[in-house]
Amino acid sequence: MNILISNDDGIYSYGLYELAKRAKEFGKIAVVAPDKEQSAIGHAITMHQPLRCGKIELRDLNIDAWWVNGTPADCVKLGVETLLPERPDLVISGINDGENLGTDIIYSGTVSAAIEGLLFSIPSIALSYAGKCSTDFSVAAEAAVQVIRQVLDNGKIDNMLLNVNIPEADRIELIKGIKITRLGVKRYRNSFEKRKDPRGNSYYWLAGELIQDEMGEETDIYAIRKGYVSLTPIHIDLTSYEAIKKISGWNLSLNNC
Repeated sequence: MNILISNDDGIYSYGLYELAKRAKEFGKIAVVAPDKEQSAIGHAITMHQPLRCGKIELRDLNIDAWWVNGTPADCVKLGVETLLPERPDLVISGINDGENLGTDIIYSGTVSAAIEGLLFSIPSIALSYAGKCSTDFSVAAEAAVQVIRQVLDNGKIDNMLLNVNIPEADRIELIKGIKITRLGVKRYRNSFEKRKDPRGNSYYWLAGELIQDEMGEETDIYAIRKGYVSLTPIHIDLTSYEAIKKISGWNLSLNNC
């Protein structure tokens, strides 16, 4: 199995290293990741400047690895279409430093890298760790490998994206299990702090404050808060099929038609 690993924390992140080291049991690993942190960049792609990349030795892993001066989505596109000699059988993004739960996945570069894999019809998994600025991803990586192993053992995951979040824990035994979940909802009060630069010009610093999150027992948010791994299947068809039925009854037309 050929596996492409990417992320949004950058190619030198602890989470990516631990994942790549342990995922070697599943097949041939290649890494294509941003040269610097690209958190919360969503699914942006680079169109107005050239992309540059370079091959590196990723510590002691002895795998093919490239940095790219672009976004997570850029990395997966470039990896699949140009850098890798063979098409990946699986795309894994992560392990992200911080959770990607509920509607926050809209902003997530981690999840967007996995979505890009799905756009190539490659099964994809996004992995995130709900720890706080962690440098120790050993427990998260062990949980991630166990999840990946069971997913692969259960057969092909064609046309599927799995968003996996792992709760903070000092030992794997402290994680209560795995819950299959739906996305919760997070809402923020976006507070822009106005500041002045040394030349007296105004600029603004965004600091979102979480004011509500949906904690229904079937949501990913609830699962993580209760100490479970959350596994949420996601598709990229944003069509509201119920709305199609409703709007079709509006008899919309143009005057000249």
